This record gives sequence, C-alpha cells and structure tokens, in this order.
Amino acid sequence: MKGFKRFVAAFAASLLIGAQPAAAQSILRDAETEAMFNDMSRPIIIAAGLSPNTVKVVLINDDSINAFVVGGQTVYVHSGLIAAADNANQVQGVIAHEIGHIADGHVVLADAGAKPAIGISLLSMVLGIAAMAAGAGDAGAAILSAGQTAAAYKFAAFTRVQEATADASAAKYLRTAGISGKGFLAFFKKLQSEEYAVGLQNIDAYAQSHPLSGERIAALTADVTASPAYNNPLDPALEERFKRVKAKLRGYVSEYKTTLNLYPDSDQSPYAHYARAYAWHKAGYPNRADAEVNALVATAPHDPYFLEIKGQILLEAGKPALALAPLREATETSRNSPLIATTFGHALIATEDKANYPEAVRVLRTAVARDDENPFAWYQLGTVYERIGDEPRAMLAAAEQASLSGDLRRAGYSAKAALGGLPPNSVDWIRAQDIAMAAQNDMEDNPQKYKKR
Repeated sequence: MKGFKRFVAAFAASLLIGAQPAAAQSILRDAETEAMFNDMSRPIIIAAGLSPNTVKVVLINDDSINAFVVGGQTVYVHSGLIAAADNANQVQGVIAHEIGHIADGHVVLADAGAKPAIGISLLSMVLGIAAMAAGAGDAGAAILSAGQTAAAYKFAAFTRVQEATADASAAKYLRTAGISGKGFLAFFKKLQSEEYAVGLQNIDAYAQSHPLSGERIAALTADVTASPAYNNPLDPALEERFKRVKAKLRGYVSEYKTTLNLYPDSDQSPYAHYARAYAWHKAGYPNRADAEVNALVATAPHDPYFLEIKGQILLEAGKPALALAPLREATETSRNSPLIATTFGHALIATEDKANYPEAVRVLRTAVARDDENPFAWYQLGTVYERIGDEPRAMLAAAEQASLSGDLRRAGYSAKAALGGLPPNSVDWIRAQDIAMAAQNDMEDNPQKYKKR
C-alpha cells in the first residue's frame, strides 16, 4: 500500500532505552498519519525545549499496545496503540512520556544503568564457570541463574526510575503546552485493565521495566489534575483527524473480516467508508472497494487524503491511467506532500506512456527533495530516469536507495558509475561523490564487514 508504506527495520520491542532489537518490524508511512503526529506532538516537543524539526513520531506495524524510543530523537508508536486509544488526547499523553525519555537524556543514562547490571552478570559468570570447572555443575548453574536474575532485577529497577521520571516530565510538558492530561491518566487505566486481566498475582513487580499502572496513576494524579489545562476540552479538529487515521489504519493492518465487523455496512460514516474501502480492496472485491471509496470521496470531494486512497486503490488494481486524476489533485491540494507525490509519480510511470515520464521526473524530484529518506521514491525516480535513457541519474538514484537501505557497497558502486556521466561539479555530481566517498570510508573503516564469505 502506498498510503501506508511499509519499510522494514529492526527495533527494540520494549520501552527500554538501550534494549537490543528483538524482531524486525515494519515502518508504516502515511501522509495523513504523519501530518497528524506532527501537529499533535509539536506543542509538547516545544514545551520540552526540543526542536520540532528534529523530533519525529513514527508509526510501526505491531498490534501490541506500546511506544518506545531507542536513541536519537524518534518516537516509535505501535499501530496497536492507535487501535487501543479512545482519542487523540490519550496518544498525546503517550507521546509526551516518550518525549520525556528524550528530553531527560535517558539514552545516555541507560548506559549508566546497564553497567551495574552487566557487572553482576560478568561476575556471576566467572564464579559459575569456576564452580563448574571444579566439578560442581549444578552449583555453577545455580550461580549463573542467580546472577542473571539479580542483573535483570537491578536493570529493571533502574528503568522503572526512568519511566517514573518520564511520566513526571510528560505531565509537566502537557501542562506547559496547555493540553489536558486526562487522556494520559485514562490510558494508564486502560493498561491497568490489561494487568488485571493477566492477574496481578502473576506479575513480578520487581522484574518489570515499568512501574505497575496503578502505581503510575497514583503518582501522577495529583500533578495532572492540578494542571490549569486539566479541564481543557479536546481539540475537535484533532479528534476528527484521529478517528480518520484510526479507521484507515484498521483497514490496512487488520484482517478484512475484522475490519468489516468493526465497521459494518450499517455504519455510513466517513470513517467506516475509509476502513472498508481498503479492507475490500485487499480482500479482492474491487467493486465493493470502488463503491466504498467513491462514497468516501463524495463526503469531501477535494480532500487530498480521500483522493489519495482512491488513486492508490486504482493504481494497485492495475488501472494507473484512472489513478492519475485523483492523485494529481491530491498532490496539488496537499501542497506536494512527498508521500502522496511519490504515489502519483509511481502511477505516471505505471501507465507506460512516455508522454507521462517528464512529469514523473518533476514530481519525484520534488518528492525526494522534501523527503530524501524514502527509498521507494528513489527507486521510482531511478526507474523513470532509466526509461528516458538518463543512465547517470538512474545510477545516482540507485545509489541513494542503496545508501538508505544500508547497502553501502552497492551505493558506492552505483555512485561511481553515476560520476562518469554527470556534469562535473553539478549538484548531482557532488552528491554522487559524497555517496561514493562515504561508502569508501565505511569499507576502509570496517573491512571485516565487506570480506567475501
């Protein structure tokens, strides 16, 4: 799907700031969702003394109720959290908590918390191996197990302190931004219900990386309710946008039958049309998908995101020529959103009409100029350059895509190939040279990585 674009990367599947990646999860990129995240997080980011230009919120495809940061200034929000949240204000509370981790420097502090735990693990390992070498295998195994447990408990205690600190910071940022903390408390109550479902007697509080939700609610309630912003009403425009994003996301990530149960035909709201349109499309019912997307567009004929999904469904159904009109208008009315423009460029190329290729070049060059971290856009730009016979720029686009994908060997090769055909000292030539040099430096600094296997 191009409205929601899926890029695979490895992330830690917990809120532990220095945790190792547990599994591959896919990033979901969607113009409407990213615009909503930007707008709902901006006042919180400013309240935290950070720059909205450097902190970003990213959606990943994971149905668990979670959000995390793993370094840098990016907040990752699980799709399951969006599905579980009742309103945008609850999501703002979670984002505020994650921004608390960033602003409080927990990426750095995590190292300090990990060192004592590692020390215990190493010490127990030395003692355990010594015991086993002496013939006391059971005793050695017991020492190892005890040491690992002690290490885990110590690190968990450290992260619980970080989580409590981030909670307090979140309450402060919400108050400064004039945003109610009701959603923040409400979301913790939702998590508390999950804990009750598991059974508190089955949860080892000392092994948790977070305080139990009841403890967090008790610690936060006084500060949150004392805020002058506590009784501020929800932002109706933001809540409307949240309902739309939640429905669209449900249509994309859920089994189509699940989506249809949540948004039955009796529901004729725009949100239901939004959810059902893509659900029917991915289920292989084109007529039902067309009917839903046309009903959706009828509610707001010039809405860029409604037009985008209409064009996307047509494109994915093998009708790129019919997709051009809605995608062109969506691109224009969204002020050249790079994600929507990328889908439009893709449709122009997919028509296989040479007359559309110059427009595709213009559209895609604008898209990568505004969002140069989109490998799919670089791939499409390389494709159209190849079709019009501009091999040097096709190779440069391939170098950009490879660089974003972490394949620096291929990036360097493609960049060097591009250099031979680009005008010396032009913008493209300089960029190709930069990529080639970065790849060469990495190969020299990390020779083991590039050894042939």
